Amino acid sequence: MEVVAEEVKNAAPRKEVTAVAVEEVVVVTDVPQAEKPAAAAVVVVEKEPPPVPEMEQAVKPAPTGEFVESDEKVPQSDSFKEESTRVSDLSETEKKALEELKQLVQDALNHHQFTALASPPPPPKEEQQAPVEAEEKKKSVEEEQNPETTPPEVKDECQPREEETVSVVAETVVVVEEKVDDDGAKTVEAIEETIVAVVAEQPPPPPKEADEAAAAAPQDAKPEAAPAPPPEDVFIWGIKLMEDERSDVILLKFLRARDFKVKEAFAMIKNTVRWRKEFGIDQLMEEELGNDLEKVVFMHGSDKEGHPVCYNVYGGFQNKDLYQKTFSDEEKRQKFLRWRIQFLEKSIRKLDFTPGGISTIVQVNDLKNSPGLGKRELTKATKQALHILQDNYPEFVAKQIFINVPWWYLAVNRMISPFLTQRTKSKFVFAGPSKSAETLFKYIAAEQVPVKYGGLSKEGEFGTADAVTEITVKPATKQTLEFPVNETCLLTWEVRVVGWEVSYGAEFVPNTEEGYTVIIQKARKMAGNEEPVICNSFKIGEPGKVVITIDNPSSKKKKLLYRLKTKVSSD
Repeated sequence: MEVVAEEVKNAAPRKEVTAVAVEEVVVVTDVPQAEKPAAAAVVVVEKEPPPVPEMEQAVKPAPTGEFVESDEKVPQSDSFKEESTRVSDLSETEKKALEELKQLVQDALNHHQFTALASPPPPPKEEQQAPVEAEEKKKSVEEEQNPETTPPEVKDECQPREEETVSVVAETVVVVEEKVDDDGAKTVEAIEETIVAVVAEQPPPPPKEADEAAAAAPQDAKPEAAPAPPPEDVFIWGIKLMEDERSDVILLKFLRARDFKVKEAFAMIKNTVRWRKEFGIDQLMEEELGNDLEKVVFMHGSDKEGHPVCYNVYGGFQNKDLYQKTFSDEEKRQKFLRWRIQFLEKSIRKLDFTPGGISTIVQVNDLKNSPGLGKRELTKATKQALHILQDNYPEFVAKQIFINVPWWYLAVNRMISPFLTQRTKSKFVFAGPSKSAETLFKYIAAEQVPVKYGGLSKEGEFGTADAVTEITVKPATKQTLEFPVNETCLLTWEVRVVGWEVSYGAEFVPNTEEGYTVIIQKARKMAGNEEPVICNSFKIGEPGKVVITIDNPSSKKKKLLYRLKTKVSSD
C-alpha cells in the first residue's frame, strides 16, 4: 500500500515537474584519442564496493495477489564475504585442521585407500552363504539316498602328523606245519605268511653344515622386505592431491563445507573420489553430448571481482521440443545430467586454484518464463543435479543471483529459508523484472553483462575491454553528454537507456562561430521494446563536440550506459 501511495503522490504533480524541467550536462573533457578506449567524464561517480543483499525486497507479493516492485532503496543486510584461500590468512585453529586433513589424505595415498574405493562393494553375507548352504543341503540329501557310497569319516586323531613320515615294511615268514593223515602218514607243508608293519620315521636331522651356518649368522638379521609401492595419484578437478599448494585450496573447500571438522571433510573427500570414479568423470570429459542446451546454460564474462559468470536460463525449457528432447524419459534425463556435469567440470578446470586465485563462480539464474513447479520431469532432474553438486562440488559458488523472479518463487524461498544456514542465505540475491538489470550492475560491470539482461556486451565494434560509463537520469530531467574532439577522426559511440521510454538525439557542434550544427540523430522517443542499443558514428573534420541528449519525462529514474572510441581518419 505504501508503494501505491508513493506512486500516486509522484504522479499528481507530474505536469508541474515536466514544465520546470531540469537539465544536467556531462562534458567528456578527454575524448579518447584514436585507437584508444573510452575516456572519463567530468562528472565522476564514486564507485563503492557493491553491497550484497541477502534478498532484494523490491520484489514482493502485494496484498491483492499482484506482483509489485518499489523504487525505494532496498535495505541491505549482512552479505557473504568470500574467505581467503591463502594458508597464511587462516586462523590457528583452521591451520591445524588443514594440517590434520593433509596428514589423513597423505596416509590414504600411501596405503592406496583411494584405489580401494573403486572396487565394487562385497555382496551381503546372506548372498554369500546361500550357495554354500544349498550345496551342503544337496550333499546331505545325496548321502541319505546313497549311504553305501558315502566314505567313512576319518577323525583327526587318525591322521599322521605332518612332521612324521610313514613307512610300510613287509616281511615274509615261512611256517612249516606237520599234519598226520588218517592212515598215520605224516605230511609236511610249507605255508608262507606276510607280516606288514607300519613304522613312523622321524625326519632326518639337519646337516651339520646348516647348523654351523645358522650359528654363524647374526642374531638380528631379518629377511629383506619388499619395497613399499609409491603413493597413488588422485586427481580432483584436474589437480593432483598433495602435489603442490593448489591441493591446499581444494582441501580448504572440503573443510569449509564441513565447518572445519576434519573427519567429516575427509569422509567427504573419499566419497567424492568414489563418485567421480563411478560416474566416470575422466571418460565424461571426452564425450560428445551435443550443443542443444548452449543457450540454456552458458558462461559469459566475469563479475567486478573477476569471478566467471554462469547464466542459467530456465525459460528456455518453455520450448516444447527442447523440453521433450531433454526430459521426456529417464535416459534423456541422465544425458542431461551428464551434460550439466561435463559443462561444470570444464568450467571449473579453467579456474585458478593457486592461493589467492579465483576458484569460484557467480551464478545468474533467470527465472523469466520459468516452467515452474508443474514440470515434474524438470523438477526431478534439477533435484538430482543439486544433490550431486552439493555432495561433490563444495564451495564453488561465490554468489547466487536470481533475476526476473516471480512473486511465487519468493514465497517458496521464504518457506525454506529457515532451514538454510546463514552462510548459504548470504550468497543469495533476488530481483524482480524491473530491478534485474540494476541488480546485475551492482556485481557485474555493464560491458560484461549480455544485452538481453540490460548490458552492452555483444559482438560488434566494442568488446568487454571497452569500459562503460553509467549515469542515473533522474525523473523529469534532460541529460546531456558532450564529447569534445580536436582532431580529424571517426567518433563511434554506443548508448543505451535500460527500459528506454525516453527521447534520444545527437548532434555535432563546431567550435567556430561561423560553423553550423549538424544533426546526427533527430530527437525521437525510444520505446521500451525498440532496439536495446544504439550505435552511431560521425566523421569529424574540424574541432568541435558531439552532443547527445537524453530526455526523461517519466516519474522514474533511468540507467544510462554509454561508451565511445575514435579512429584516425586520413581524409
